Amino acid sequence: MNIKKLSLYNFKNHSEKKFEFSPQINCFVGNNGVGKTNILDALHYLSVGKSFLGNTDLNNIKKDEDFFTIDAEIQNDDSEDNIKILQPKEAKKVIKKNDKSYDRMADHIGYLPSVMISPYDSNLISDSGESRRKFLDSMISQTDSEYLFDLIQYQKTILQRNALLKYFAKNRVWDKDSLEIYDDPITRFGTKIFVKRKNFVEKLNPIVKNFYQIISGGKETVSVIYESHLLENSFENLLKESLEKDRMLTYTSKGIHKDDLLFEMDSVLIKKIGSQGQQKSFLISLKLAQMSLIKELTNKTPILLLDDIFDKLDDSRVSQLIELVNQENFGQIFITDTHRERTESVVKKINEESIIFEI
Repeated sequence: MNIKKLSLYNFKNHSEKKFEFSPQINCFVGNNGVGKTNILDALHYLSVGKSFLGNTDLNNIKKDEDFFTIDAEIQNDDSEDNIKILQPKEAKKVIKKNDKSYDRMADHIGYLPSVMISPYDSNLISDSGESRRKFLDSMISQTDSEYLFDLIQYQKTILQRNALLKYFAKNRVWDKDSLEIYDDPITRFGTKIFVKRKNFVEKLNPIVKNFYQIISGGKETVSVIYESHLLENSFENLLKESLEKDRMLTYTSKGIHKDDLLFEMDSVLIKKIGSQGQQKSFLISLKLAQMSLIKELTNKTPILLLDDIFDKLDDSRVSQLIELVNQENFGQIFITDTHRERTESVVKKINEESIIFEI
């Protein structure tokens, strides 16, 4: 599965751009600020329907324009599909496959799986648990069509429960029976999500460990550990035991919306003891493990998006990454870089057909 053609209209800083891609390696080279990363972001949109940079859809419309569109031809086994994303200023975003709109966004997720490796990955180590939960949810959503639906239902129900808790506090009333209406859907959806997260991380962890050993050649051992209130308690008990605390705090204090991933090196959080090089090696291992597991679970090879990583990695890590790309058959690859000569040198080490686009 690969992207054959891409057309952008009014997307970020690009008024109009058209590309015909190699099924193997595609490089975008140019100075900083010309919009190389924006092209990768458009490819990310094709995969999961939103920006990997966290921008709102409306903020991705070019200044003084009324809409943006991303249009692509996808080679899908023996057939071709057209994917079109339209975001008007005054209406909801529309995603179409072969001119037919999706009923739910979740129905599109997983059609074209992708993995992004970028300088922003360091936030996964330094930021709060929310960024790691989003990363975990994004991975699983690309392998399980029902997961995103369950997650949306869970989040909606938590918001409703929290709103009721705040209403009780503001009006100095209390109705336990009304609050318990939310217990069943929270428990039902939350438990399904918990089980899928736990199983996914159990599969992911040994793959991360293996890639880390290859990339770093290090003596240290890394781990990805799933942390959840549900590991030691049922959701029913959690809600009962935290009821008075939730009443005081006016929000739901326990549940899978508080889950986290612990990234450890030799049983200590990597952000506390890992050098910059060790943290970079870990993050690349994590993303390659993501690719490998998505491929295993879906029988689809994700597209690999490499944003400006050659500026951020030393030569030895670049060499290890390129060697792994060769060995693992990662499929279609998109690379951004500021130096054409460096890009050409790196691409020569990968025995695949390549195209370099000057942006």
